[in-house]
Amino acid sequence: MSDNHHTIEVRPRLPQALSRLDELANNLYYSWDRRTRGLFHRMDAELWSACSHNPRIFLRRVTQKRLDELNDDEAFRLHLDEVLYAFDNYLKNNQRSVKKLSDDSTLVAYFCMEYGLHESLHLYSGGLGILAGDHCKAASDLDMNFVAIGLMYRQGYFIQQLGRDGSQEMHYRHTDLVDSPVIAALDIKGQVIRVPVMLPGREVIVTAWRVAVGRRSLYLLDTDLPENAAEDRTITHQLYIGDRTLRLRQELVLGLGGPRALSAMGIHPKVWHINEGHPALLILERCQQTMAAGISFEAAFEAVAAATVFTTHTAVAAGHDLFSDALMRTHLEELARTPGVSIEHLLELGRSPQKPEFFNITALALRGSRFQNGVSTVHRGVAAAMESHIWPDIAPEDNPIIPISNGVHVPTFLARDWVNFLDSSHPDWRKKMTDP
Repeated sequence: MSDNHHTIEVRPRLPQALSRLDELANNLYYSWDRRTRGLFHRMDAELWSACSHNPRIFLRRVTQKRLDELNDDEAFRLHLDEVLYAFDNYLKNNQRSVKKLSDDSTLVAYFCMEYGLHESLHLYSGGLGILAGDHCKAASDLDMNFVAIGLMYRQGYFIQQLGRDGSQEMHYRHTDLVDSPVIAALDIKGQVIRVPVMLPGREVIVTAWRVAVGRRSLYLLDTDLPENAAEDRTITHQLYIGDRTLRLRQELVLGLGGPRALSAMGIHPKVWHINEGHPALLILERCQQTMAAGISFEAAFEAVAAATVFTTHTAVAAGHDLFSDALMRTHLEELARTPGVSIEHLLELGRSPQKPEFFNITALALRGSRFQNGVSTVHRGVAAAMESHIWPDIAPEDNPIIPISNGVHVPTFLARDWVNFLDSSHPDWRKKMTDP
């Protein structure tokens, strides 16, 4: 007898009149539009809750009988038409949809380690991720020329529970891509993205998945591919993994693989935003790309820094990634092979008095950017004092770090009562987010 086991899944078929439910389930527009989520809730409230409000899972589990009932329900179809009308109008207002990203000199590439868009896409642990998710949503609402890059975590961040003895227990929940609102990203030849990143003694292949966030795109990098070694397939499995070697490899995949994936797609940003230090190795990758034009490393570094924005969030030493020189030497060998670049020079870019024998990712981000900000006036003061070693000849209160005030994405977080009130009294309120 064979020990092979096979799973057969019977999926419901969407009637023609309801076929665009699949389209709604594949755009994170639902993460801030209550009308869209309300539509799925109306279909089957108990199942919607059981699916953790994930439309992709919901459409796989809803019964064919229920779909057929809804197909014959004129009131439901009217509700669906209203949601689709608002959805289509939202997407139609995209003034840049007919332009190629590579043709627009205003394109911003936003890099972050985590994105908190909705519970159905578990790519975040806390505030940094929620902020990054809100940036993506606001960029969509404001029609900014913006593309975001992160990592596709198959297990995300751990879920905390208390054990019987009161101790903290950590559990990881595996995410199947079929349950996530993602599609394979394609290069300029229409092929699935495959870009190499060198690790000590071997090459790791990185692919990318596209998430539609309203009018904008978030690209998630992934190493869980059959052609990679087993240990390399797990690089992108968990967010904020404690193992220092794996953490550095995640940051290499994001910092080196991200720009390479964008280039493969024909996307050439003019501004690069590093949200917290984790993606800062992109500075070194972009220097290598810039040097291909025949200029020196010093000139390339200045050109890259002039187009780089860095936001620092964590005003405590423990919140900044430090890697040993030995670990960095083995992992930066590829970049150090570029003529005119030495491993010693690269290591110096991450030096800080905090621990001089370690490579400080935040120090690299500060040296490799010409626009730096803290996330409040108080935070700016603390960060400016903490990082004053970058500008030893300038008093902390005069160094270039500036304060910004983070907001929230109003349609996501506004209470239901206020949404209902504004919908009835000011139907176009969503178009006036910046109107005092």
